[in-house]
Amino acid sequence: MRSTLYVILGALAFSMGLAALNGSSAGGEYVRLSPADQAAFDPLATSLRGYLVAQIAFGLLGGLVMTSEYGARTIVATLTSVPHRARVLGSKAAVLVGVALPVGVLVSLAGFLIGQASLSGAGAPHLGLSDGAALRGIFGGGVYLALAGLFGLALGAVIRSTTATVTTLFGVMLIVQAFAPALPGAVGDWVSKFWPPIAGGRIITAFRNPELLSPWAGLAVMAGCVAALLAAAFIVFRERDA
Repeated sequence: MRSTLYVILGALAFSMGLAALNGSSAGGEYVRLSPADQAAFDPLATSLRGYLVAQIAFGLLGGLVMTSEYGARTIVATLTSVPHRARVLGSKAAVLVGVALPVGVLVSLAGFLIGQASLSGAGAPHLGLSDGAALRGIFGGGVYLALAGLFGLALGAVIRSTTATVTTLFGVMLIVQAFAPALPGAVGDWVSKFWPPIAGGRIITAFRNPELLSPWAGLAVMAGCVAALLAAAFIVFRERDA
């Protein structure tokens, strides 16, 4: 579908643009930060902040893998040709990962290179590709975006509506994350630490906050949530009429 190419190009363009803007803005502000804030400055997260937009694009791509068939009613022909529903959903998931993972790594790499160049030009701390944190952030960012695509696929299989899937994606991946710091007490602390998209986003950070999960542990939380939702999607897809 042409929308697949548009979603991928849009995610790449937004990530590159946000990397350039964040790098220039954060780099220019660095000299005015307090010593404590300078010590906590995270050049990796600064350059890869575009994942906030890219995750919605990849989630939408995953959702369209299912909802576009329901919208056009081609799902009937698909299930007539391949009655084994687990095979249908599994094949869709495999093809989605085959596209989303390399494109996600490309999106992360482009954001990293542009963001670090902007930070370097502003005289702020920056990383090179040889840094271990950089390689982890680029590859891990690609894995995170592929998981976001699978999350959208699972939602699409359960909800079957493009509009409702997009709305849910915005709520889960952006709205909760934006309001997490405002939540009271232990609830806010738990959400900030364990909410899957927030925890998974730790993979693109270089600064270690002892109050939050480590990068790989956070990504594991995100992967576990996606696996659970995919299991639910398999059950619903198998039992429900087309």
